Amino acid sequence: MNRQIAYSVAAALGLAAVVAMAQPKPGAPVAQGDAVLKAAILKAVPGATIDSIKASPIPGYREVAIGGKVIYARADGKYIIQGSLIELATRDNLTAASEGALRRGILDAVPRERRIIFSPAKPKYRLTVFTDIDCGYCRKMHNQMAEYNKAGISVEYLFFPRSGPNTESFTKAINVWCAPDRRKALTDAKNDRAVAKKTCSNPINEDYELGRRIGVDGTPAIYGPDGTQLGGYLPPDEMLVRLNRAAARALATK
Repeated sequence: MNRQIAYSVAAALGLAAVVAMAQPKPGAPVAQGDAVLKAAILKAVPGATIDSIKASPIPGYREVAIGGKVIYARADGKYIIQGSLIELATRDNLTAASEGALRRGILDAVPRERRIIFSPAKPKYRLTVFTDIDCGYCRKMHNQMAEYNKAGISVEYLFFPRSGPNTESFTKAINVWCAPDRRKALTDAKNDRAVAKKTCSNPINEDYELGRRIGVDGTPAIYGPDGTQLGGYLPPDEMLVRLNRAAARALATK
């Protein structure tokens, strides 16, 4: 549902029409206008998660964060804009930066005890990785774990069984979480070694719903320390280059 807002032109047109019907009166306070926008979005897409409505770099428009994605809505409720907002002078993708900050807040709220972590003693970077035990590239990444760790990269797993709840992949994730040694069990499962079937209180469904909320649509889905999605699988050396580049860019903008 949230992805329809983020990606579908049809949903965008439908949302624009609903918002246009509920325009605030000229001169209405910003808070009143935001309430109208929120009501219109929820009417168009029931159940959508509106993370925030705030000022945008575009005069007269508000930045609306929905399900981990950002759109821009005119303050009078007449139009919305989807897509990346680029600042020409710097070539910075302002939309990606806003989405990264939004995801960072969401992901940072996930406690470390809800993650399965493979880390060097003193990591330079921490990655949040949504993984599926049966995903080929997830397995390829995991089999290079020693190289990621040697490069100073900590890999912190959350589960996203792409087949969804009540499937074999989902059950495998539960078995891994309920194992006495989760790290060993995850490595065994990714190498088709048997993991004992167990049930216990587990966060697999929470992880899966979190992934859906921020727009995970494939695995591995890899997010950097700033919330930026680094893509899918990258070899350890390329991952380090990408992380160093992002860190240098962040330092330059301070």
